[in-house]
Amino acid sequence: MDAVTLAILKGRLEQIADEMDATLFRSAFNPIIAEAHDASHGIYDAHTGETLIQGKSGLPIFVGVMAFAVQAVIDKVSSGDGLKEGDVYIFNDPYDGGTHLSDFRLVKPIFRNGAVFCYIASVGHWHDVGGNVPGNYNPEATESFQEGMLIPPVKLFTEGKLNQDIVNILSANSRLPNSLYGDLNGQINALDLGEERLHSLLDEYTEEKITSALKELRERAEKMMRQHIGALPNQTISVEDYLDNDGVTDDPLTLAIDLTIKDDKMTIDFSRSSNACAGPVNISKSTTIAATYVALKHIFTDVPANAGVLKPVEFIIPEDSFLNVRAPKPVGGYTETILRLIDVIFQAFQNSASDRVNGCAYGTINALSLSGYRKNGSRWVMFSFFGGGHGGHPEGDGLNHGNAPISTATIPPLEILEAAYPIQFTKWGLRPNSGGKGKHRGGLGAIYEIELLEEEANAFLFGERGKFAPKGVIEGEEGALNQFYYGYEANDPPEKQLSPPLKSKITGISLKRGQRVRLETPGGGGFGKSSERSLEKLNYDLEQGYVTETKDD
Repeated sequence: MDAVTLAILKGRLEQIADEMDATLFRSAFNPIIAEAHDASHGIYDAHTGETLIQGKSGLPIFVGVMAFAVQAVIDKVSSGDGLKEGDVYIFNDPYDGGTHLSDFRLVKPIFRNGAVFCYIASVGHWHDVGGNVPGNYNPEATESFQEGMLIPPVKLFTEGKLNQDIVNILSANSRLPNSLYGDLNGQINALDLGEERLHSLLDEYTEEKITSALKELRERAEKMMRQHIGALPNQTISVEDYLDNDGVTDDPLTLAIDLTIKDDKMTIDFSRSSNACAGPVNISKSTTIAATYVALKHIFTDVPANAGVLKPVEFIIPEDSFLNVRAPKPVGGYTETILRLIDVIFQAFQNSASDRVNGCAYGTINALSLSGYRKNGSRWVMFSFFGGGHGGHPEGDGLNHGNAPISTATIPPLEILEAAYPIQFTKWGLRPNSGGKGKHRGGLGAIYEIELLEEEANAFLFGERGKFAPKGVIEGEEGALNQFYYGYEANDPPEKQLSPPLKSKITGISLKRGQRVRLETPGGGGFGKSSERSLEKLNYDLEQGYVTETKDD
């Protein structure tokens, strides 16, 4: 196919996924989707479920995992369940093409001339899906039943007819059924639009031409990845980093890789990583592979985003690893583990591809929830995640107060959170001295302080990087550790500010009106030796308050 036509079709196909993203973002009831964009859409192969096209606005980690979700539907259909035009499957099974129970997937086949041409899929993070704690990030869970409802692949639509019983079951298991209803219908509308746009494109260019373009894009991605890998020296690189704990016991978990490059192939061996743990930082094999895909795309940015990226990559993930768990092991905090996985990939490439890697980002989404009842008896649940510093990189300093590198999501604006819930932010600003020193400094973390305006509420935090700071690369220094305080009022002395025994995870916090919680999030790791930082940049950091003078300066 000529380059111009291929570029046009690639853009048109990506636009379909982008429009599906936009449709959901504009119609969802839940701020985590509507404002933070914790959702994604893509187009997938009719036979293998492999990723063909992903949107540019959704979460890349979702697109990678969704290939396994589509394969789960294909397997179910081939086992005798049957598939007809107008069918739509819904599920959130984290062990079968999922991530954690909050992320609901809708998968829809696109038929042409009586046969499935491809699948389109939507995934979004719902506000509450049951479980022991509002918002579902239960840091003390020891099995998935404590994290929320688990729905296997079932038909939400049968030949275009909605199965209302499924909706009723989902709604009955949520603390916020109206939010669930709005998010579900937003995803349905996104798929309807995607189907309409895809049929229009197929009518214009024919199935044969679109199939040819998709095939060529995958082949190009594989070819480019092989070229990138082949340009690196043959070697084995061993790296490890750590999670604070699993939320149940206060023992660190090791996430280790032995990355072997041989000619134009790469093997990533996770065998030295910790075994499956009691708490909810376990992840499934599909999530591990998807997170690696995201990490490699951060490094090899010019490679087209499809399944061809992973063709030259072999994975070794032992069955007893916390990176390859099955039901009912808890997986609610999967975000913390995949962020550490991306960190070790960055560290592994720092010597062989130093012109491409970043210092480690802040490494935790800091899932924080405050919830309670209003005076009129209605339930409220404020669940959100928070930002931190990104790592220094070959071209400059890390981003201050960015979102996690597993996504292109945004941090929900404080105005939206204050308007929706009985809370107020008394502080929302950059955290001085939190970025790791280096030739290029790590980005700054943030300080968030929240005061309760209702009579009482419960709170929990699911975070990381409270014990092991984000690492720098190329001799860059570490960023600051994560810190959390709670249970104090405006004028209380520091000794009244409580901290979690496990540093980054806690449930069962009881708050009264006027009491506050405060997050001080990590900065990113530095890039390069701090002795090589220019005097001009050092002075600028001081002028802006990014760093403060100390005795060591």
